[in-house]
Amino acid sequence: MSEKEKERMEDRVGMYLVPHLDEFVFDELSDSYLDRAGIADILMGVPIPIRKTSMMHLTTLDIARNMAFVIGCDPNFDYAENYIAYILRTFDKKFAEGLIQDGVDGAQKKDYDYACIQFRAAMQIDPQNVDAMYCYGRACKDAYELGEDEEFVGRFKAESLEAFEQVTLRRPDFAEAFYFLGYGYVNLGLYIKAKLTWEDYMKLTEEEASAELDPAEETAVAHQKEVRQLRDEIQMRLDSLEEPVKIEQGYNMVLSGRYAEAIDALAPYKESKYQDWWPLWYYLGVARAQLDENEEAAEDFRHVLQLSPSNLETMEELVRVYEKLGRTDLVEKYEKKIQVVKENIALDQAEKAAASAAPTAQDKLS
Repeated sequence: MSEKEKERMEDRVGMYLVPHLDEFVFDELSDSYLDRAGIADILMGVPIPIRKTSMMHLTTLDIARNMAFVIGCDPNFDYAENYIAYILRTFDKKFAEGLIQDGVDGAQKKDYDYACIQFRAAMQIDPQNVDAMYCYGRACKDAYELGEDEEFVGRFKAESLEAFEQVTLRRPDFAEAFYFLGYGYVNLGLYIKAKLTWEDYMKLTEEEASAELDPAEETAVAHQKEVRQLRDEIQMRLDSLEEPVKIEQGYNMVLSGRYAEAIDALAPYKESKYQDWWPLWYYLGVARAQLDENEEAAEDFRHVLQLSPSNLETMEELVRVYEKLGRTDLVEKYEKKIQVVKENIALDQAEKAAASAAPTAQDKLS
């Protein structure tokens, strides 16, 4: 597999954005125009995107905006480097600021595809632009919150989380990114990370929330009020994380081989409001199995399957436990179930791949 193919596989959401390129046709600019404009070295033989609705009187700004749209849909487009070089030579990296504003406008209209495309293009034109990355995280978040398809939600959720993580790494003082990143971690069940992230948010906004302001400064006062409300919200979230954090610490005890401690930490939650969390029972089962408490482990794993019927890892654990118990009948039972689940997963993936197979931007040129 080529490096280009590997990169294309890493574009989580491109399959949902590339279809927007149907509104474009591609054609080359004349040699005489390229020579006059002094851009033959970067655009000779390079197809240029032209909107089907605006094929006359193409300006340099139109060309640049169309190029940006293409690379926003498909960052792996074969001529992406040429397009970026044209934009930077004809304008400069400040061109990204206009794309960001366009994306914000699109997001306000709930056109999250358009918003994501603009932000993705801005990040390629100005890779150091933290505002573009933050806005992209917000747009992906808004998109998946409206989504219904599980794969769509998962892909945009992962993209959003990664964007916010990058913002906090590049700008450790960007409080809003910590606010949204905490929610991203909670959605993934990463409660310790969420707690630490929200504690950072509280530290970053403490001074702003407690500052004494002139009541006449209406904008500043309104902003401070909003910050205080968000801090109240996050404090409530932090308070509610106390037990989930302890449960996750129990999971980590299992992963680090502290099995007896893990059982002591997790067992009390079997009869609590967290009793429907299947990972609680799974990690208890793993700990008990490692201590050769096989009957108890099997009971915990069976409880997992009541909550998560197609959980392959749990079925595999049950096979190992029943092998140790000498229950060949149950070993065969769960081996058959594993095979059925794997076949169903493979069939489902094949159907999704066939249904969602979208052309790349490069395919538009053929």
